[in-house]
Amino acid sequence: MRTHERVLAYLEEGIAAGRWGLGERLPGERALAEDLGVSRPSVREAIRVLDALGIVRPGVGSGPNAGAVVIDRPAAGLGAAVRLHVATGTLPVRDVVATRVLLESWAVAQAAGRVVDRAPGTAAHLEEARRLLARMEDDDVAAAAFLELDQAFHLEFVRMAGNVLVEAVMTGLRGAIGGYVAVGIERLPSWPRTADRLRTEHRAVLDAVAAGDAAAASAAVKAHIEGFSREAGV
Repeated sequence: MRTHERVLAYLEEGIAAGRWGLGERLPGERALAEDLGVSRPSVREAIRVLDALGIVRPGVGSGPNAGAVVIDRPAAGLGAAVRLHVATGTLPVRDVVATRVLLESWAVAQAAGRVVDRAPGTAAHLEEARRLLARMEDDDVAAAAFLELDQAFHLEFVRMAGNVLVEAVMTGLRGAIGGYVAVGIERLPSWPRTADRLRTEHRAVLDAVAAGDAAAASAAVKAHIEGFSREAGV
C-alpha cells in the first residue's frame, strides 16, 4: 500500500466511525503527518483524492482552521470518473444509455407512485418540471440551452423519486449524458424538428407522472431516451 493510501484508509475509517461528520474539519496536514508517521506531501495527495471524490473541501492557510472540511458531494467523483471512462472508451456510450434507461424508468415510476401517495414535496417537483418544460417550449431557445434544461428536467424526476444514491449516480452521469447528447445533436438532419418531438415526449412523461401512472411514465421515458439515441446514432 502506498503512503497516501494509508492516509486515505485512516481518514475513511475515521469518517465511517463518526470521528469527523459533515461540516467538521479533519486534522491539519502537519497533525495527520505526525500522527501517521508520513510526509506532508502524502497527506496532501490523500486530501486531493478526497476532494476529487467530493468527500472534503480542502482547507486554506494554516492554524486550527486549516484542515479540510467533510462535505457531501457524492456526484462529483462519480461524474468525473464516468466522463473520463467514456472518453477513453472503457465505458461505451451504449452502456451509459442503457443505464440511463434503467434508472430513469425506475425513477419516473417511483415519482408517479409518490403522486398517488400524496408524498410531501411532489407538488413542488412537478411545478419545477413544468417550469423547465415551459422554457424548453420557447421556439427561440438555443440547442445548448435546451440541453441544459433537458438535463434538469430529467433530474427533477430522479430527485422526486426520493432515492439519494440513484440521484447521486444520475447527477454523476450528467456530464457523460450531456456529452453524447451534444454529439448526437450535431448529427441530426434537423434540430428544430427533433426539438419539437422531444418537447412532445417530455410532456408525455410529465403528464404520466402527474397522473400517477407509473407504467405509462416508464414507457414514455424509455421510448424518449432510446428514440433520441437511435435517431442521433449514439
